[in-house]
Amino acid sequence: MHWKMIATGMAFLCGTAISDARAATLAVCRSPHGDCSIEFALRKDGNSEEVPHFRISGESTEIVAWSRLGFDLSGGELLGGPCEVLKVETRSIQDEYIQFPGKRRQVVGRAAETTIHLRETTKPNRRWNLVLRAYDDGVAFRYEFPAQQGWTELAIKEERTQFSFSAGTRGYALPLNGFTTSHEKRYQLRHLAELPAEWLLGLPLLVERPGGGWAAVMEADVDEFAGLYLASTPGDSHTLSARLSPLPKDPKLAVRAKLPHESPWRVVAIADRAGKLIESDLILNLSKPCAVKDESWIKPGKTTFPWWNGFVLDGVDFKPGLNTATAKYYLDFCAANGIEYHSLDGVDNIAWYGGTIVPYEGADPTSALPDIDLPEVLRYAQQKGVRLRMWMHWGAAEKYMAKAFPLYKQWGVEGVMLDFMDRDDQEMNRFIRSAVKLAAENQLTVTLHGCPQPTGLERTYPNLLIHEGVLNLEYNKWDMLGCPPEHQVIVAFTRMLAGPLDFHQGSFRTVKPEAFKPRQRAPVVMGTPCRTLASYVVYQNHMSMVADSPTAYAGNPALPVLVKIPTTWDDTRVAAASVGEFVAIARRHGDVWHVGAMTDQEKRSLTLPLDFLSPGRFRTEIWTDDSRAKHGFSRRESLVTAADILSIDLDASGGAYLRMAIDK
Repeated sequence: MHWKMIATGMAFLCGTAISDARAATLAVCRSPHGDCSIEFALRKDGNSEEVPHFRISGESTEIVAWSRLGFDLSGGELLGGPCEVLKVETRSIQDEYIQFPGKRRQVVGRAAETTIHLRETTKPNRRWNLVLRAYDDGVAFRYEFPAQQGWTELAIKEERTQFSFSAGTRGYALPLNGFTTSHEKRYQLRHLAELPAEWLLGLPLLVERPGGGWAAVMEADVDEFAGLYLASTPGDSHTLSARLSPLPKDPKLAVRAKLPHESPWRVVAIADRAGKLIESDLILNLSKPCAVKDESWIKPGKTTFPWWNGFVLDGVDFKPGLNTATAKYYLDFCAANGIEYHSLDGVDNIAWYGGTIVPYEGADPTSALPDIDLPEVLRYAQQKGVRLRMWMHWGAAEKYMAKAFPLYKQWGVEGVMLDFMDRDDQEMNRFIRSAVKLAAENQLTVTLHGCPQPTGLERTYPNLLIHEGVLNLEYNKWDMLGCPPEHQVIVAFTRMLAGPLDFHQGSFRTVKPEAFKPRQRAPVVMGTPCRTLASYVVYQNHMSMVADSPTAYAGNPALPVLVKIPTTWDDTRVAAASVGEFVAIARRHGDVWHVGAMTDQEKRSLTLPLDFLSPGRFRTEIWTDDSRAKHGFSRRESLVTAADILSIDLDASGGAYLRMAIDK
């Protein structure tokens, strides 16, 4: 074995294979405080020669056992077979930046990084690199493909990366029907050994280690690459194997690119308690820095979304729908209640710009239906101090965004929602990045629906406010199971680990789960009014909806409370959590802390340590469930300090909302 080693502040080990088919570690990348590490070795895989493997450990526990690396290239070639280490380079990462909007304004990313330069020992002797990175809250690795003589184009058929977990590991799995998916399914808690072979698993995958502790498999910085999924491995019940979303027009390939190129980061977040995963900034830290020079125009807020409630307006003297009168009514409602934005969307499969919502048939999103006087609606919105947001099928954006986005900027439109991508293959990921970039150039924010989970693109383009990529309250319109309370709690520990999410929030038409029935117009939600308030804190949502009808909010004292909950945060702490059972998250905006607590279908009493508070006394407003009260909730006040522990009672499927301001 011939290799050179360059080490700066890191320890590396080298050795040769021994009789029981193990090989000594060649490189170890440890996090700054030693909480996490990722190792590299050349190890025998069955009867094969020594091939690249990695292993991930926590402070004193193996998280991922030795697992394979590599890719199947077009033509049946394997990248990741027998190879030699040419060089090992190390560096330290000291990253500090502002993330706005976000769950934490000041983000610090400190890590160790190790790059292992490899060369195949058999023809064509290609060179490739493996980059390891270790933070104190998790590790990541990515593949680099240098340009070289005889290899100028990358053509990947499939990825061979595996994640081998301990026996007894359980996972919150998101089983999908295929690569064409909105990621809108319910999570299922299964032992990894019991996962059906046909399941395609969406990310993030949350796993609970048998000896205690948690980990989550994700990906970050997906640029000109296919989306990553996982599946069980035949013959190895504890190992999950990578699957890449194939190219639609060439399904035998997943990635085609000119060299040099690199893969996204394969990420494993690690924590002794699940709440720490929610607090982590790992995905952002692994993403490219902000590319927007002036971010002052990005203003998170709340928006109406009439599609969810079915354009139900009671007691009006016009027919609600896609027309000027309805738009003006909503603009009046927004202006009167401090809601910053109103969305033009669609109803009954008709888009505001004409034509069917799905399938998209070519309608131009720079003109509106005849019943919508768009210039007048834009004028009225400006008069009322409310800005419009434009929903559109992604096909409409692809066809018209070069014309539409500059026009929207000229009109004073705030942003766009792109919908129905339902893919994350290389071509779709390229489109999303280009659309978000063009939107930024025209000072438009972006919301993505019908899409996969975030992968950190919001750090590069902070105008990308939220993704959907989750089964949410829209399913209360048509699904017999709807969006049940336990699913809503699980989402905070699964989908939300990847980044901001949209959830069709805002309804106070609440019912007990046993009374739930789906309906398209004026749908109901399972839970309590305080659960609705809590969701605005629990979920990281920078353009959250006030999704119900204006007339449904009339006279409800919870509406002004809802409207005043911030949509971006300076800090985030998890005060109490049990995956699938309950969650209480504290988020700070300026000097004020907001706490949201939600439970499953069990009635609970939560104890909330307030050690996240700064010194001094805080006047605390507490909204809790109260079935005897007219609107289903009660409010009380208390003075607290960081030394106190609050006890909060939650009704079954209920919630609580707390606002803590310094007592002056």
